[in-house]
Amino acid sequence: MIQNLVDGVLVGSILSLGAIGLTMAMHMLRFANFSHAELLSIGAYAALVFDGLFGAIHPALAEAIPPLSLTWSLTLALLLSMALTGLSAVAVDKLVFKRVRAKGGELSMVFASFGVAMIIRNILGLIFGLNPKLYSQDIVFAIVVSRDPFLLIKPDQVFTLVAALLIMFILHLVLSRTTFGYSLRAVAENPTLAQVSGINLSRMIVLIWLIGGGLAAAAGVFYGLTNQISPVLGRDLVLPIFAATIVGGIGSIYGAVLGGFLVGLASNLALVILPSGYSPAVPFLIILAVLILRPHGLFGEERT
Repeated sequence: MIQNLVDGVLVGSILSLGAIGLTMAMHMLRFANFSHAELLSIGAYAALVFDGLFGAIHPALAEAIPPLSLTWSLTLALLLSMALTGLSAVAVDKLVFKRVRAKGGELSMVFASFGVAMIIRNILGLIFGLNPKLYSQDIVFAIVVSRDPFLLIKPDQVFTLVAALLIMFILHLVLSRTTFGYSLRAVAENPTLAQVSGINLSRMIVLIWLIGGGLAAAAGVFYGLTNQISPVLGRDLVLPIFAATIVGGIGSIYGAVLGGFLVGLASNLALVILPSGYSPAVPFLIILAVLILRPHGLFGEERT
């Protein structure tokens, strides 16, 4: 159980990064974006391409950073993939969601997001193939942290958790200490009143997509460090990310962080009592329980 608990925290950090961008977009634009999880796939594959490119240009960059399997080239690729994925999210909004939004159909936005998700997924499969890929072929052995209880942790998992928490902390500082953070909360509360106060709503929407896409890319790369990546990565993670968003409360960034950890813990602890084949059903049960007991989530505001 201790091993499952630790693994749940590590998975939860990845889900939290993905849920932050989703909850911001859902609260501001008022629609469930089922294509958001595909941004994790875009970020993961963009990092794969940049990693290979940097390694080919300068072979020394392809050397791993002991004791991790992470290379210097992948570190640089992570930063570029975050920027590229953020720009991709902005482009999708300009080309698809903005046009649908102008016609005022919230249900049409949801259907459009399904279409965007399938397009992205199949484009990635067409370009990179359907076989899973790894960032590194090197085998990094897990470290025995404790023998009673027995606990194994890979260095890459520790790095993923620390890096994810650091990114969340930086975002917290931005939201709580900068003008952008104040403007974001004002737009989330009342977009019309925020516009009257002089806040550029269109610019805020662009920034939301940039931040959400960047965080999703980081989540995709961190997932690839400890797992394989494939074109169906977004499809596999869309439900846990939505569960984290609903548990935390739509519009609450801190709720999304907590929701991600709760869903990650619940999914991994369920393996103690359930066969592994039933693990994907756990997010369904979490969503159902939250909708019954607290429909607006742990930190969400109840709407009248």
